[in-house]
Amino acid sequence: MPLRTLVLLCLASLLVACSSEPPKSAQPQVLTQPKTDAPADLGPLPSHQRELSGVLSGVPAGAEVELAMLIVDDRGRPQGLMASSKILGNNQSLPFKLRFNPQAFPTGMRVELRGRASQSGQLILHLPSRIINQPTTQALGTLAFVKAP
Repeated sequence: MPLRTLVLLCLASLLVACSSEPPKSAQPQVLTQPKTDAPADLGPLPSHQRELSGVLSGVPAGAEVELAMLIVDDRGRPQGLMASSKILGNNQSLPFKLRFNPQAFPTGMRVELRGRASQSGQLILHLPSRIINQPTTQALGTLAFVKAP
C-alpha cells in the first residue's frame, strides 16, 4: 500500500471517530455518604477485645462525630491511638461502641476518651476528656458535647 493511501485512510478514520457522539453513561451518579462506624454493625464482642459504650447527646443533624481512645502523656498530649470511631449526627441521642485491645492498654500512662463534632469541616462541639482507668468493658452512660472554643 502506498504511503499516500495509508495517510488518507488514517485521516478518514480519524474524522469518522471524532464526528460520532460520545457514549452515554447508563449509570446514574450516586452520592455516597461519608463512611461511619455504626454501632449496630459490630456484632458480638470477641473474647480478646473490650468495649466502651454509651450515648452521645447534643449532636446536631449532619455533624460528623469522631471518638478516640488516646494514650496521653503528663502534659495532656496524645501519644498513641487505641481505638477510634466516626458517627453521623441525627439531632438525637447517638449510641456508640468503641472496641479496643486490652493488651495494648499502657501501664503508667493515662488513657482518655476524647470526642469532637464537626460540620462542613468546622469544629462545632467537643467532648470533655474522660479518663479510662482500667482496660475493661465499661458502660459510660450519657456523655454531653459542649460548644467548641
